[in-house]
Amino acid sequence: MKLKQLLLFVLTIVLSLMINSTLAQRAKIVNEWMSPHRLETLQFTTNSIATGLDVVANQTYVYLSAKNIAGTDPILSAVFTLLSKPAGSATVLENIDPSWVQFLPDVTGAYQVGLSITTASGSHDTTKTIYAANFVGVGNFDGVTATYPNCMTCHQNTPRFIEIFNRWKDSGHANMFKNRITTGPSIYNTDCMKCHTTGYDYNLPASNNGFDDVAAQLGWVWQGPPNAGKWDTLKTQYTGLVNRATVGCESCHGPGGEHAMGGNVNKIQISLESGVCSPCHDSPWRYNKYVQWQNSAHGEPVWSGSFAQGTASQNNNLSNCIRCHDGQGFVNFTNGLTTNTTGWTRANHTHLSCQTCHDPHGNTNTASLRFTPAGSDTLANGFQYTTGGTGQLCFNCHKGRRNADTYSLTQVTSAFWGPHYSVQTDVLLGKNAASFGNPYLSSPHNLATEHSCVTCHMPATTEIGNPDRDKVGGHTFALYNPETNYYHTTSCVPCHGQKNSWDDFIARADYDGNGIIESIPKEVDGLLKALRIALPPAGIDSIAWQMIRDTNDVNINKAYFNYQIMKNEGSKGMHNAMFTFDVLRQSLMAIGGMVSVDDAPITLVEYSLFQNYPNPFNPTTTIRYSLPYESNVKISVYSITGERVMELVNGVQSAGYHQAVFNTSSAGRQLASGVYLYMIEANSVYGNGSFIETKKMILIK
Repeated sequence: MKLKQLLLFVLTIVLSLMINSTLAQRAKIVNEWMSPHRLETLQFTTNSIATGLDVVANQTYVYLSAKNIAGTDPILSAVFTLLSKPAGSATVLENIDPSWVQFLPDVTGAYQVGLSITTASGSHDTTKTIYAANFVGVGNFDGVTATYPNCMTCHQNTPRFIEIFNRWKDSGHANMFKNRITTGPSIYNTDCMKCHTTGYDYNLPASNNGFDDVAAQLGWVWQGPPNAGKWDTLKTQYTGLVNRATVGCESCHGPGGEHAMGGNVNKIQISLESGVCSPCHDSPWRYNKYVQWQNSAHGEPVWSGSFAQGTASQNNNLSNCIRCHDGQGFVNFTNGLTTNTTGWTRANHTHLSCQTCHDPHGNTNTASLRFTPAGSDTLANGFQYTTGGTGQLCFNCHKGRRNADTYSLTQVTSAFWGPHYSVQTDVLLGKNAASFGNPYLSSPHNLATEHSCVTCHMPATTEIGNPDRDKVGGHTFALYNPETNYYHTTSCVPCHGQKNSWDDFIARADYDGNGIIESIPKEVDGLLKALRIALPPAGIDSIAWQMIRDTNDVNINKAYFNYQIMKNEGSKGMHNAMFTFDVLRQSLMAIGGMVSVDDAPITLVEYSLFQNYPNPFNPTTTIRYSLPYESNVKISVYSITGERVMELVNGVQSAGYHQAVFNTSSAGRQLASGVYLYMIEANSVYGNGSFIETKKMILIK
């Protein structure tokens, strides 16, 4: 009888655990970051910032909030308890609001906090340990040998850390303070040092062996303005300060005093959360990159249970959700590493943060952008791209996951069947749409911008006081603010002149067949509507994927795939108008839809010669042009005096967009800096058109 009771008891416990794992409540204690800007926004009076790490500087505030990570049930009550603290500590929890507390560690050591949450469905408990520590300094910086307990006393013999240190020591983080006190502006002062050194109080006074504490011990006092001898004086006369006179390891990983005593890895932290960067990069008006990122789509964490793909996520291919939807997953991808997501839940998710795109340790790329792994510079259909500049980092995620021509032959299985959502790269390059036998036209937009996404989407934000400031441009990556209906067209002006909205970009023809030549976005909207009406069930402005599946018609599948591309891509033709129009029109024609008033295909409506790019140039520039008909084409370069320097093109070319490259090294002689002319002469082989135009370009050596 007792055995049965024991078995029943064990079974009850097991069932309880199984049920608990699927409850609508699962408590999590979130260690909140706190920037100067957030302190003001939340009207906190602690005057103490925080990185959100679980390893914190002694005598600086810790901010904790309660979250339910199991579902959407709101928390009805959250009870925090300080379960343990170091001997001699008088710290107590201070309630901020019903789901937040704060506390001020007053001695070094471990502080364990408990949380119990209650929702309408039940309750759940959890704990978190916070380690308060003092700073120890990095060591080995600028040739000053590390001494215990500097970080590099232990890590200088480990290849992994040596590689990281060697990149970091040349980075902007490492050298900011050194550069500022020698060549910085005359207004440089101790306020700036809060972000340019390790452990400087910001702003609550604290004694934790940071830069300001060691400076006081050694007698170093800042006396401006900066000059060339300041660093050498500090280095020779106050040598012990050098290991904190930099944005060192502890600025991002937490103070290492507790970690140094025994090497406990729990007492130092690696985090890809953006809150680590916020204390220094979130202080508008001047330091506004963080708030821009918060206003971007990247700043909104996106989690789906489908991201947990188990060992399949170790492929690092375009079918891997986690490589683009998780910050750590993307960093692993750029480093050639894999991510096993077996058993992952929302609690494992890392949002797309500053460190996702930028390596805080520094590297040889512009702005220390992450590297694209070899072989990853291809679309799903195998097309390898070479353009894009720094924007190629964006290409890694903003491209279709599937080969259009092969995947469109598979059975439609859901409303999400198709290329996936972010296909901006495919459209920009004019590639990877399901084809119907004829090549698609494509505009040269991708050639006109050196850094593609970055050139167009990251112009400076608006001026101080403007309601659109930090809502467009910069790290928002946005060019439209729906709150004010403002279009940030700054990047368009050099090529297109002043524009106030996308509706100022008028299409070259009536592509959607409604009898009116409208803006590019409106023409695209019209074509998307026409394609929705043409797709099953046909005749109404709606699509039924089940009916598409049941038709078992390849052309309908292809048209639906292409509809998904242009609907989800989001630019409504602004990334590549000609490709967008041609893909939608060919898709309509393939399934018998009406594509214009007279159902006649529209081609290019004119000859064009575009401005060379780059301009000025040295030694190479690209000249782009369009032909409405198959034509005899001659393109020549002349000096300003009329002497022909080089003939670039001479022959028959098909209708469409073309380009010629002028390389001064191929001219057969040295060319001097100055103004040169390039001229196109084109005559239709059918005798129905001709064209001559000349433009200027500038060679600068």
